[in-house]
Amino acid sequence: MTSTDVLGALLGAMAETLDRPETNAAELAARVHLSRFHFDRIVTAMAGESPTAIRRRVLLERAAYRLTSEGCGVLPLAIEAGYGSHEAFSRAFARAYGVPPREWRGGRTRAFFLDAPSGVHFHPPAGLRLPATKEAKGMDVLVKMVAHHVWLTGELIERAAGLDDATLDRPIELSVEGVDDDLSIRYLLDRLVWQQEMWLASVDDEPFQVPECGRTVRTPIAELRARHAAAGARFLAMVERLNEQGRFDETFVDTTCDEPRVFTYGGMVAHVLTFAAHRRTLIVGALYDAGITDLSHGDPMHFVGEPA
Repeated sequence: MTSTDVLGALLGAMAETLDRPETNAAELAARVHLSRFHFDRIVTAMAGESPTAIRRRVLLERAAYRLTSEGCGVLPLAIEAGYGSHEAFSRAFARAYGVPPREWRGGRTRAFFLDAPSGVHFHPPAGLRLPATKEAKGMDVLVKMVAHHVWLTGELIERAAGLDDATLDRPIELSVEGVDDDLSIRYLLDRLVWQQEMWLASVDDEPFQVPECGRTVRTPIAELRARHAAAGARFLAMVERLNEQGRFDETFVDTTCDEPRVFTYGGMVAHVLTFAAHRRTLIVGALYDAGITDLSHGDPMHFVGEPA
């Protein structure tokens, strides 16, 4: 068994036993058929933390998350985290987060990750978030988007193979059910702007209220212009920073979802570009109908090919 296999087995065992506070490092070592000594040595060398330290920290992160998101009592959380008393848990929590549990509950932050050389963290609602296994730069994301395009085109052809000729040749009436509630220029522009704002808030773990579906949008163009100037610059700077640091395969917790979910930064960028391309195309077409034709089809080919 390689060192990577040992670390992988530890993480699998940890995920399975998060709800068993009595689980200890000896039991985890037995699961991978190693002595406690060799198990601790291999994991510490690979992860920069001992198995006990990783598990203790992950359980504290889970407790911190549940304090703010689920309203759990401190004593049940102390027991879940493997502490024998309310006092012992409160001391450990305060050392880790700088404030006791009750004060943490009343704060606004939802950033429950603690510093960790292993990069392993608690992932709501009951799993683990793992670090990227390789450096991923912008070209990797681009290649994956092209791979997705080729795959999806093939899948579309296969689905179309089951249709009759009349259906295949029937003119398409625009149908975007499940993407947007409205197809006005104002609505789609508003959606493009707040999509950037939402993902910035998610990455920075800031509060964000997702607009209600089906709402009537009356946002003034001047407001959209100002919000986009701020959010667009920040979003581009974030993507440039992720690219320079090779961090597109790293993950983050999106707390703007009803149930917090984990995404990679590269997946988030691909998602934004895909749905934004659909909306931009609709807007360009609507502007063309309104007599505004200088944007052509909104094709990025020449923009991407020009020097920065």
